[in-house]
Amino acid sequence: MDISLRDSTPSLSTFSGTAGVCLMRNAWKEDQHPSFINFISTFLSANSFRLNFVPIAPDFIFNCGGLSVAFIFVTNWDCNNVAPIFNRVKKLKMQFARFYVVITFPAKEQIDSFIQSYFKFGMVIGKPTFVSVQDLEMGFEKIVKIAHSSGVYKQERIGEKLKAERKQLVQGMNFYLKVVTSIPGIDNHDANAVFKTR
Repeated sequence: MDISLRDSTPSLSTFSGTAGVCLMRNAWKEDQHPSFINFISTFLSANSFRLNFVPIAPDFIFNCGGLSVAFIFVTNWDCNNVAPIFNRVKKLKMQFARFYVVITFPAKEQIDSFIQSYFKFGMVIGKPTFVSVQDLEMGFEKIVKIAHSSGVYKQERIGEKLKAERKQLVQGMNFYLKVVTSIPGIDNHDANAVFKTR
C-alpha cells in the first residue's frame, strides 16, 4: 500500500521540511492497537508530518500551513453507548472553527444506529462534518487528506482567488447588462435571458 499523499496534492513542506504537525490525544492512543499507532506514525512520517502525543480534548489536531484542524476519530462505534460521542462533539464544535468527526462503520447496523442517533442528538448537517469510513487506515488517510488540503487552501489563498474571480464575473455581468439594456426595448429580464442562452 502506498502511504504517501505527495503525488495527489501539492506539497506543504516549509523551510523546516515538514508538511505540518499532528497532535494526538494521549488517551486516544492508549485505546488503540499498537499496530495501528505504528501505521499512523509511518504514514505521517512518509508525508512529512511531525507527530506529538499530548493531553488535548479532540483526538487529533493538525496544523498545516498555519491552519489548525481538529478531529474526533471514532474507531469503535458502540450502538449502545453513543451519548458520550455526541456530547463530546457538541462541546468541541464550539471550540474549533475547523472540526471534523471521522467514524469507522464496518457493519450496516452501525450505520443505522448512527443515523438514528444523529437526529436524536440534534446534530445539524455540516456542523461539524461527519465522515464515515469502512476501516481504520482509510479513516486516518481521510483525516490527513482533509488537514492537508485545508492547509493548501489557506497557503495558496484559494479562497481569496475565488472571491476575486467571482467579483470579476459579477462586474462582467453588470457591464453586459448595461450594454444590452441600453438597446431600446430591451429590459433587464430580457438581457438576463439572452445572457443565460450564450
